Amino acid sequence: MNFTAGRDPHSDPLNLENIRRTLVRLEDTIIFLLIERAQFAHNPRMYTKDGFADVLHRDGFEGSWLEWLLRETEVSHAKIRRYDSPDEHPFTPRSQLPDPILPPLSYPPLLHDPTSLNVNPQILSFYINSIVPAITRTVTERLGKENDDGNYGSAGTRDIECLQAISRRIHCGMFVSESKFLSSPSSFIPHILTPNPSALESLITKPAVEAALLARLEKKARWYGAELGPDGEPEEKSGRKVRPEEVVRLYREYIIPLTKEVEVEYLLHRLDGLSQSQIDELMKSD
Repeated sequence: MNFTAGRDPHSDPLNLENIRRTLVRLEDTIIFLLIERAQFAHNPRMYTKDGFADVLHRDGFEGSWLEWLLRETEVSHAKIRRYDSPDEHPFTPRSQLPDPILPPLSYPPLLHDPTSLNVNPQILSFYINSIVPAITRTVTERLGKENDDGNYGSAGTRDIECLQAISRRIHCGMFVSESKFLSSPSSFIPHILTPNPSALESLITKPAVEAALLARLEKKARWYGAELGPDGEPEEKSGRKVRPEEVVRLYREYIIPLTKEVEVEYLLHRLDGLSQSQIDELMKSD
């Protein structure tokens, strides 16, 4: 999303159609990154605190290989102000990241509190425990019990890219909520004041849109993950770089539910710090 653009409907970051286009582009990004990660083995050693203790613990770091690589990557990204952008959220605590070395950019005030939510711990958990084992199954089966191909740098780099894309996709839920809230504040405010999370979730949930999303993902993953024959059609017998059902499962079981949690939690705090007169003005602004 272009956060420095004016509030023209075609460039407005809170225009729901623009947000949807961003989410559709992220579908492609996530699928291709999963394909990249799936070429390496599971390498479970990368995800345990003791896996690289001999290398990392001597410098005082107590986490896993992936956590160390995330921190090292995000330190560099923080310096170039990646996490100043309202749609970017680091996996490393912000208190452990340096200030940018570049001058700050002036972003328009888009969200009520862009730093109030960070569900990256949940993303990291489901990615490590459910997604990586599933998408690396083919390589793992070929290696047998070893389950390890030694490509820790390459696999870890792909993990970080996957995690960052999934995080951006899920935290975009705050922009969805803000857009829907501004379109009809009076529909949301009573359920925020109550508070009523179930009612808020009903307001933001579109079953038909979710069904279309999952169907589109299955088709994309089937094409992107296949080897193409001379005629440009997928060769079913050649196997797939990543199973389409795993991409669909990632969205159905993890990305969509966690995005809804972000959207609802954002709405529950949307009125924080507002006076009663400001809330009354919002009620009349539909």
